[in-house]
This record gives sequence, C-alpha cells and structure tokens, in this order.
Amino acid sequence: MADSVRDRVIAIIAEQAVLEPGDVSMDATLEDLGIDSLGLVESIFAIEEAFDIQVPFNANEPEQSDFDISSVAAIVGAVEGLVAEQKRG
Repeated sequence: MADSVRDRVIAIIAEQAVLEPGDVSMDATLEDLGIDSLGLVESIFAIEEAFDIQVPFNANEPEQSDFDISSVAAIVGAVEGLVAEQKRG
C-alpha cells in the first residue's frame, strides 16, 4: 500500500531536518525542526517532485504565498489539497 500524503510529506521534512520521521510532530514549525529558508525551498522542490504537483510558493515572499508553511500539519494539509486538485484535473 502506498504511503499516505502525510507520511510522505513528513519523510521529506524529516530528511531536510536530518531527523527520523517519528521525531517530526504535526504541530512543529520548520523553525522548530531547524529547517532554514534553503531547507524550505529544497523541501518544496522534493514535495513537488514526489507528488508531481506545482506548489504555489514564492521563496522571495513566503508570506505572500498561498501555501501555508506555519506548521508540519499546515504543509501536509496544503499538499493534500494540491494532490486532490490534481486528481480532479
């Protein structure tokens, strides 16, 4: 059975943070996990590649993006929404 979106996103974030997926809590922020802006961009690219989606994120103006990066849970929710949109076509 394929991993859930949640599990795959957590695995990508954990890899960027050099943590085990089990050490990544849903309410953690990327800052809590030690992920800097470069790590964030690398995570976004990895998420786009893993799910074959376009993430509406502008690294130069993250606060202007339609992609919520306030917590791991928010990122998972945003990716789930993008994956669902893609499936609807």
